[in-house]
Amino acid sequence: MKQIRIRVILSLVVMVLSAGLVKAQQDSLSHWTLGGNSSFTFNQISLKNWAAGGKNSLSGTFLTKVTANYKSDKATWDNVLDLGYGLMKYDGEDYQKSEDKVLLSSVYGYDAAKQKLFYSASFDFKTQFANGYKYLGNNEREYVSKGFAPAYINFSLGMLYKPADWFSFFLSPVTAHMTIVTDTLLSKSYGLDQGDKLRCEYGASAKLNINKKNIVKNVDYFLRADFFSNLADHPEHIDVDMETGFNLNVNDWLTAILKFNILFDDDIKYKETIETVDASGDIVKETRLRGARVQVKELFGFGLQFKWGK
Repeated sequence: MKQIRIRVILSLVVMVLSAGLVKAQQDSLSHWTLGGNSSFTFNQISLKNWAAGGKNSLSGTFLTKVTANYKSDKATWDNVLDLGYGLMKYDGEDYQKSEDKVLLSSVYGYDAAKQKLFYSASFDFKTQFANGYKYLGNNEREYVSKGFAPAYINFSLGMLYKPADWFSFFLSPVTAHMTIVTDTLLSKSYGLDQGDKLRCEYGASAKLNINKKNIVKNVDYFLRADFFSNLADHPEHIDVDMETGFNLNVNDWLTAILKFNILFDDDIKYKETIETVDASGDIVKETRLRGARVQVKELFGFGLQFKWGK
């Protein structure tokens, strides 16, 4: 029954988005607003005979966001491709991943009330580029993720409130949420049964987006907050994916970025490595899955940027 509901939701969302695409293709390009922002931040620490101690380090992060937004008298259609990848290296250690993100979001709305409230359909896709590891020290690491392990796909139908170009709030009582894990070694880590590659859930979702330029001079603020509740299984366990921060535009080519990413997913279990001593005196390491925990990532960098469009 759940699979049937998800197929119905998927079919309706595809129909709405396809209708929006046909309409947009028929209209003039004057209804489209295209834009983007790419940045590369870099940090280096080099020490020689430094009495206070420390390690040489090197890190770099590349971020890019491309938008394609459509607006006519009756319809609105916002599309975002958000990519990020970063590496860091400490002296004597291998390169470690510090940022890895692939996010594609598309929200189509048809006017319901004075170009502020819209009947709407939404599609979201999230994954990453490369393998991820948990570093245990002593050059030991544990494989925990890779591209499409996991990946998340959301199809939603609901209402969109968009009183201004920089603010939108989407509420959906009808959402199909899919978790994909292409490597079955990781199935249990992301809430799937061992050996499974796909989990489908039915529930409700909400999406808040704020992209406000020049909240003070040369400072832009952004917020993306996604929420999902599985109405059929512990609806009180709400998944949260929130990213917020500031872009400080020094000039057209230099920028400073401060952002926070907060995640909570009840299906993502915390891995804890426990060391014990066996009867022969050898140290034995055992990895156990614990309950879900709030995940927090902070990024601050200064570097180059390139903007185009609006």
